[in-house]
Amino acid sequence: MADVMSMEDIRATAARLNVDLSSLDLDSIRLPAGEDFGVISDDEDLKKDESLEFEEGFGNIIVVDNLPVVPKEKFEKLEGVVRKIYSQIGVIKEDGLWMPVDPDTQKTLGYCFIEYNTPQEAELAKEKTNGYKLDRSHIFAVNMFDDIEKFMKVPEEWAPPETKPYTPGENLQKWLTDEKARDQFVIRAGSDTEVLWNDARQSKPELVYTRTYWTESFVQWSPMGTYLATVHRQGAQVWGGATTFSRLMRYAHPQVKLIDFSPGERFLVTYSSHEPSNPRDTHRVVINIFDVRTGKVMRDFKGSADEFAIGGTGGVSGVSWPVFRWSGGKDDKYFARIGKNVVSVYETETFALIDKKSIKVENVIDFSWSPTDPILALFVPELGGGNQPARVSLVQIPSKEELRQKNLFSVSDCKMYWQSNGDYLAVKVDRYTKTKKSTYTGFELFRIKERDIPIEVLELENKNDKIIAFAWEPKGHRFAVIHGDNPRPDVSFYSMRSGTNTGRVSKLTTLKGKQANALFWSPAGRFIILAGLKGLNGQLEFYNVDELETMAQGEHFMATDVEWDPTGRYVVTAVTSVHEMENGFNVWSFNGKLLYRILKDHFFQVILVRPRPPSFLSPEKEEEIAKNLKKYSKKYEAEDQDVSMLLSEQDREKRRMLKEEWERWIGEWKRLHEEEKLERQKLRDGEASDEEEEYEAKEVEIEELLDVSEEVISFD
Repeated sequence: MADVMSMEDIRATAARLNVDLSSLDLDSIRLPAGEDFGVISDDEDLKKDESLEFEEGFGNIIVVDNLPVVPKEKFEKLEGVVRKIYSQIGVIKEDGLWMPVDPDTQKTLGYCFIEYNTPQEAELAKEKTNGYKLDRSHIFAVNMFDDIEKFMKVPEEWAPPETKPYTPGENLQKWLTDEKARDQFVIRAGSDTEVLWNDARQSKPELVYTRTYWTESFVQWSPMGTYLATVHRQGAQVWGGATTFSRLMRYAHPQVKLIDFSPGERFLVTYSSHEPSNPRDTHRVVINIFDVRTGKVMRDFKGSADEFAIGGTGGVSGVSWPVFRWSGGKDDKYFARIGKNVVSVYETETFALIDKKSIKVENVIDFSWSPTDPILALFVPELGGGNQPARVSLVQIPSKEELRQKNLFSVSDCKMYWQSNGDYLAVKVDRYTKTKKSTYTGFELFRIKERDIPIEVLELENKNDKIIAFAWEPKGHRFAVIHGDNPRPDVSFYSMRSGTNTGRVSKLTTLKGKQANALFWSPAGRFIILAGLKGLNGQLEFYNVDELETMAQGEHFMATDVEWDPTGRYVVTAVTSVHEMENGFNVWSFNGKLLYRILKDHFFQVILVRPRPPSFLSPEKEEEIAKNLKKYSKKYEAEDQDVSMLLSEQDREKRRMLKEEWERWIGEWKRLHEEEKLERQKLRDGEASDEEEEYEAKEVEIEELLDVSEEVISFD
C-alpha cells in the first residue's frame, strides 16, 4: 500500500518545489484507470452491492409479423388497418409505425414495427393482439423488439452452463434458537430501518441490524418470519438471517407499489399501477406472481384498473388489495380473485384455472378462504329489489361443491370473520327495519367442522346497537364484540360452547361503558386488550377472559397501533408520525405492566413483530408441557432471578459510581475553597472566619453624579 501524506507534508513539499497550491484545480486530476494508489473508496461496497439499475433497450417497441404482403398501391390501406387496430390499445408515437418494403419488388415484407409512448402500452398490445386473426391466412405473431434482439444473440452452438461451487448460506431460522427466547421486531424512523431484539428482561431493545435507505416505501415480514421484504422503484427484494440480513433474491417489477406473500411463503405477489397516456383511460395494472426462492415469474396478470376493482375495500387507484387471496395452510395450493359475476380459482401446480373455467356466481361481491381448509365463503347481495334474497355460500375446492347455503333477507351489508382454526365462521349481517329508515345487526354463526354445518343466529340484547369491532379468540371458541355508541360503548364476550349444550352459543359477560374501539386478542388466547385508539387517546385495558376480570389499565397517549408478539408474552403500542408529538413505542407485559418506552422522531412505520412459524410439537405434546409447566418453569424462574440480581447489582454499581462522582465534585470544590481562603481574608479586611452567621449584612447607599447637562428652552 502506498504511503499516505498529511496536508502539512503536502504543503511543505509544494513550498520546496515552488508550487502554488492555490493555483491547482484538484478536481481536474484523474487517476489512471484501475489505479487507486492503495486508498480504498468508501463507496466500493455500494458499487458491488447496490449498483443502480437503469432501463435500457427498446421496451416500448413491438414487432408484428404475418402481415399481408402487398404492393405499393395498397400500402396506405394496410397501414391504415394496422394503425386502427393498434391505436385502440395505446398512443402510437409520431412516425411510430414503420413497415419495411422490399427494394426489388416494392412490396411489403410481411411485418412492421410499432413504437408506443410507454413500455406498458407495448406489453398490453403484445398481450392483446398476439394470435389476432386478420383473416384465414394472416394470424398476427407479436413480439417485443427487445426479445428479438435477445434471440439474435443466441449462439449457434450449445455450451454447457458454468457450474458454480456450492456455498452454504446462513440458516434462515437461526433467530428462533435465541438462548433468551426473545422475539425480533422492525421499525422505520426517518431514513433508518432497524431490526431489534425485544429484551424485556433488560427493559430495553437490543439492536440486531440497521441500514439507512434500506427501502424506498415500506418493509414487510413474510407470514412465518423467514424473510423481510423491501420495496424499491425497480422491484422488491427479500432479506433473511438472524443478524446479517443478507439479500436472498430480487424480483424485478418497475414502480411496484404493493406486495403480498402466500401463507406458506412459496410465492410473492407484486402490484403496480401506471397512468395511461390517454387521460380518459383507467390506470394500467400489472400483477406478477414470483417464486420466492428462484425469483421466476410464475404468472402475470395485466389489464385496466377496472378489471381488478371488483370486491373488497381499499387499495390503490380503485383496486382492492390483495387482488388475489390465498387458501389457508402452508401448501399454497390455491389462490383466487373475484370478477364480474365470477370467482376465478387457480391452482399453483400449473397456475391455470381449475377445470379451465371460473365459478359463475351472479352478482357476487365478496369472498374469503377458510384459514386452514380449501373452502370458499361467498357473499351475494339481494337482487331484484329484494325478490331474490342475499346469500352466503360455502364452496369446497377443487370439486366446487356447495357445502352449505344460507339465504338472508333485507340485507344492507355483510362481513365475514373466520376463526383462525377454521372451526367457525361468523357472518355479521346489517338488516333494514320494516320502515327501511334504519338498520340493526345480527350474526349468523357457522360451525364448519360439525356435521351438516349447523348455523346459529345471534342477536344482541339491544338490536339497534352499532357494531364497532368483532374479533375471534385465536385457536379458541370465544369471541368479543364492541357495540353501542362512542365514546363509551359496551364490550360483550360470547362462547360457542355452553355448560349444558356444546352446540349453543352463550354470553359470558358484558362490560359496560368502556373507552374502546378496537380488540386485540393474545395469539395464545385467554387475554385480550380493549383499546381506545386515536380519538380515544390510547386508553388500554388488559382483560383476562378466563377469569372475567381486568388485570390492569394503562394509557399510551394518541396511540395508533397495537401488536402482540407471536408468543403472547408482550404487547407493543405505538404512535406513528401522523401525530407530531411523542412518536415512538411502549412495550408492555401481557398483564399490563409497562416494561419500557422508546421515543423516535419521524416514526414512519409501526412496529412489525417478526412472526414465528407454527410449532412442530403435536397437540398432545403441547398439552403435556402445559400440565408440567411448573417443572419447566423452575429453570426460567432461576434465570429471571439471576437477571434480576444482575440488574440490581448494575443499579447498585450505577448508584455507587454516581455517589463517587458526587464526592469527587464536592472534594474538588473544598480544595478550591481552601486555596482561595487567603484571598477571601483580604477581601474581608483581615477577617479569617468563613461562617456567615458571624457577619452582619448592612445596606449602604452610594450616590454618584454621572453627568450634568444644561439646555436653554425657548418660551416663544
